[in-house]
Order: sequence, then C-alpha cells, then structure tokens
Amino acid sequence: MKPSIFITGASSGLGKATAKLFATKGWTVLAAMRYPEKETELTAFPDIHLLKLDISDPKQIIGIASEAEKISPVSIVLNNAAYGLMGPFEGTSDEQLAQQINTNFLGTLLVTKAFLPYLRSRRKGTVMTVTSSTANIPYPFVSVYAATKAALETWTEGMSYELNEFGIRIKTILPAYMQTHFGSNAQIVSHPAYQNVFSQYITAMKADSAMKRDTPESIAHRVYEAATDDQQQLHYTAGDLAAAEYEWLRKDGIETVINMMNQRLLNAL
Repeated sequence: MKPSIFITGASSGLGKATAKLFATKGWTVLAAMRYPEKETELTAFPDIHLLKLDISDPKQIIGIASEAEKISPVSIVLNNAAYGLMGPFEGTSDEQLAQQINTNFLGTLLVTKAFLPYLRSRRKGTVMTVTSSTANIPYPFVSVYAATKAALETWTEGMSYELNEFGIRIKTILPAYMQTHFGSNAQIVSHPAYQNVFSQYITAMKADSAMKRDTPESIAHRVYEAATDDQQQLHYTAGDLAAAEYEWLRKDGIETVINMMNQRLLNAL
C-alpha cells in the first residue's frame, strides 16, 4: 500500500507544493482546504484527494480524520494551515486575536488530536507542523503570529515524550518568509499611533525580502526529507534564509539580535 500524507492548507503556497511533490513521489495525498470546490490544479493528480476543512472550525475537525482514513491510512500528518495577521498589536480586535490563536495554534492541536488514535493503533506515523523562523526571531508587527509558532515548537517538544512509546514521531519545519501570497493575503490591522513606523517597516521589508525569499517548492523538499529520513530529530530549519537567521541567532544571541532589529526599524524611519 502506498504511504499517505494528510496536509492542511493545501490550496496554495507550501501546502500545494508539498501535495504535488509527494504525489510525484508515489504517495497518496489527502489535501485539506477550506474551498476544495475551487481547486483546479491539484485535481490533475490521480493520487491527490481533496477534503474540505477549516481548521478554525472544531466541528469540521471532529470528522476529518475518519474521512481521511477511509481513503487511506495516514502515515504523515502535516499541519500547514495558518492565518496571517500583521500590524500593531494594539490595533487588533479581540476577534482577530482569537482567530489567530484558534487557527494557528488550537486548530493544529485539534487536527493532531483527531489523528492520534489511528497513528497510535498502528504504532507508527509522524506528525509534522510548519512553524516559522519567527518562532526564533520575532519580526516587528507579527508578535501574535510569532507567539503561536513558538507555542507550536514547545508543544512539539513536550509531545515527543508522550508519543515516543507508541512509535509516533513529531517534528517541526521552520521556514522563513517564502515566495508565496501569504503576506499579501494576511489580514492587516492598523492603529493611528503606529501608522508611521508600520508603513515604513512594510516598505523596508518588501525591499529587503524581494531577492531573499525561498520558494515553496524548495521548502517542500525539506518537508519530504524530514518525512522520510527515519530520524528522531525534532526541528528542521528550512531554506537558506531561515538557516542564515538561525546562524545569526546562534552566534549573537537573542538580546543582540533584537537590539539590531530595533535599530533597523529606527533607521527605516
């Protein structure tokens, strides 16, 4: 029987690139997304099955594992779906904060919880979660997003103790900003007190990142490597930019890094 992978957020970016890569490698792919009826590219692959899922909706999550398992026993669960929220923290509504946490953190936990009984019964499988290099070096104006990703890193480490007895591995993939529409699709919030610095930061970030971003296709290969390397490794830095950021953090430490980031922000004004 072919190995299979369940992917959340498979309609675009890294999720779609990963779905296509695993399908070409002979895997059965269970590609979950909010609007599968709108997807046209992945339907060209006979081994990719589209499933409807909004991970911010606990009612949808309850039945997704059994639906996927009816198609193929799941070998890998890839938690990839995320909600982007950018702007001054003071400008975010309570509803936006709840959506950020429910999608990026709680939704990932609930999806994983839904699949664990199946993986545990087979005493094998891997749970993989796409986090972000912002879990290590938080960028300005994405503090809550970064916090959800850092929380997933810690959750993964804690869960590794619980799952080890059952032969289930758990891992994270840490890319930096990629060449996707995630940033442009992010919900932008504002606050008049921060508008000048936020506008300058966005301008500087676009100029700085244009030539440095990794492609989702290159990160998908890192996902495939982590899924198939048969290692107990917990965290996988993914892409040249994330690797450079991690080396910077390792060399200089978080206090120096944050001070330098603050200085860059001031210089942009």
